[in-house]
Amino acid sequence: MSFQSNRRSFLVASSLTALASSRAFGANDTLRIGVIGAGGRMKNLLDAADKVGLYQIAAVADVYKPHAEALRERSGGTATTHLHYQEVFSQDVDAVLIATPDHHHVRIATDALAAHKDVYCEKPVTHTIDEGAGLIKAVHASKQVFQCGMQQRSWPHFRDAVELVQSGALGRVVQIRTFWWQNYTPHVSLEPDWTSADRPLNIEDLDWKLWLGNAPEQPFTKEKYFLWRWFWNFGGGAMTDLFTHWIDIVHWAMKSDTPKEAFMMGDKFFFDSWDCPDTIQAALRYPGFDVVYEGNMVSSIDEGGLEFRGTEATLKLNRGGMSLSRERIPGKSNPILSEASAIDGTTTHMQNFFDCIKSRKQPNAPVEAGVAAARAGQIANLAHQNNGHIMWPMKA
Repeated sequence: MSFQSNRRSFLVASSLTALASSRAFGANDTLRIGVIGAGGRMKNLLDAADKVGLYQIAAVADVYKPHAEALRERSGGTATTHLHYQEVFSQDVDAVLIATPDHHHVRIATDALAAHKDVYCEKPVTHTIDEGAGLIKAVHASKQVFQCGMQQRSWPHFRDAVELVQSGALGRVVQIRTFWWQNYTPHVSLEPDWTSADRPLNIEDLDWKLWLGNAPEQPFTKEKYFLWRWFWNFGGGAMTDLFTHWIDIVHWAMKSDTPKEAFMMGDKFFFDSWDCPDTIQAALRYPGFDVVYEGNMVSSIDEGGLEFRGTEATLKLNRGGMSLSRERIPGKSNPILSEASAIDGTTTHMQNFFDCIKSRKQPNAPVEAGVAAARAGQIANLAHQNNGHIMWPMKA
C-alpha cells in the first residue's frame, strides 16, 4: 500500500505543500556566484547547482590555495581567486555560497549581507548561541535572501512528513526519537600525519592564521584542520553537525523551537584527542513533548533518522524515505504507508535558493530556522558542560 495512493484519505489536510518552483533559467538568467570555503562540502553544493540552473563561478576565496585553484579550473579558468574572503564582495557576484568551518559562518555571512549579496550558508549557521540574534538582525536589515544549508527543508518526503504531523494524522505526538551513527575510525589509519593519497595537504599553501580567524591562537595540527567539527573552537561535535538537521524537522513539524530543559551524557570513549564527545545520549524537553538523541562516531549501522511517536500513529523517516504505521487498536487496521526518496535534497534546496534570488521570496530554510536548530544543539552541549543538565534560559 503506497503513501501516494492513501494520502487523500489519511491526511486531515486536503493536500500537501507544493515544492518551490523548478522553472528553468533563461539564457539571460545566469547567476554569478562567489564561493567562500572551497573544500569538500562546497564541491557537493556546486554539483547540486550544476543540476538546477545557469550559474557561473565568478570568484573563489579559500585560505588553502589548492582548493581555490581547483575551483578556478572548474570555472573554466574565468573565476578570480582570493585568500581573503572580503575580496569576493568587490567582484561582480550576485550571491555567495559559504562552506567554511562553523566559527567563520556569522562573520562572513554578515559581511556578505552588508555588501548586498544573497547568501547560502552551510549549517550550523551559528557557532555560539550569542551569535543568533545578531545574524537574524543582519538578515532582516539587509533585505537579502538568506538560505540556511538545511536541505531537508526542500526534500519532498520531509515536507510530506511535516504535513502529516501538522495534519493531526499521528494524533498527539509526545516523543520524538532522533539518532545518527557514523564511523570515523578509518581516520585513525591516517595518523600521525592525517593525510592520504586522495587528501594531500601542502602546509606551505595554507594560511593557518586566517583559518583560525577569531579562534584562540594555537599550533597547527592536521587533525584539527581535517576534523575541525570535533573541537570546540571551531565546531560543536555531533549536536551541531548531525542533530541540527533532525531537530530542525522537529521544530518545523511541531511548531515549537526552544527547549526549556536539556540533559546530555557524552563521553570520549574512542577519540581521546577530540574536545567533543564521540558517544552521546541526550534529551531535550519542549512544551508538551520530549526529543531524544543518541549516536556515536565508531559505528555506522542504521546511520541517521528520526521517529515521531504519536497516540494514533508513528512516523519514521530518514534521507532515503519515510514510513507510517497506525497504532494497533482493536477493530482498526494497521496500514503501513511508505514513500521513498530518489533525489538528494541538496539539489532541490539549491534550486529553491536560485529561485528565491530571482523572485525575492522567502527561502525554504530562513535564518530563524537555522538559528533555532543550531541553538538546540548548543543548549545540549551546554548541558553536557554543566554536569549533564540545564534549564533554559539559564538563570544569571
